[in-house]
Amino acid sequence: MYKTIPVPLDGSKRAETILPQAVNLAACYNAEVILFRVEEPELILGIDEVVDVTNYRKESQNQRKEVESYLASVQQDLQKKDIKTKILIGQGSVVSTIINTAEKENADLIAMASHGLGGSARTFYGSVAAGVLQRIDRSLLIVRSRRVE
Repeated sequence: MYKTIPVPLDGSKRAETILPQAVNLAACYNAEVILFRVEEPELILGIDEVVDVTNYRKESQNQRKEVESYLASVQQDLQKKDIKTKILIGQGSVVSTIINTAEKENADLIAMASHGLGGSARTFYGSVAAGVLQRIDRSLLIVRSRRVE
C-alpha cells in the first residue's frame, strides 16, 4: 500500500513525534522513509545594510552541515530498526517544497507532525500542516504534537 513516505523534519523534538508512526508504517509495508528538511531562503540585505558575502556563504555552509548531520543521525536511528531511508534537503517555501518533494518522489503518504517549530518562529502553530492539507493530492498523516522538552 505505502512504498514511499516523506517525513519533513525541522530539527525540533515536536516535529520528530511523527517518527514512531512513520517507522511502524514503513515496517508494515516495507516502505522507504524519506527524511527531509526544507531550508527557507533568507533575505540577506536589509535597509542600508552591507553584507559580507564571504561570511554569509560560510555561515550558510555551516548551517547546511548541521542539517545534514541532524538528518544523518535520525537516519542512523531508523536504519538500526531496519527501515530503508533516504535524506533530502530542499529549498524554498516550506509547504510548496513538501508538496513538490512528495510528487517528485512518487510518495504514497506524507507523514508529519503539526506544531513543529520552524527555523523562523511561526506565529500560527500548525500553519505548515494546514497548508499541506489544503493543497496535497495524496494521503497525509498528521500527528498533533504536544510540547516536548
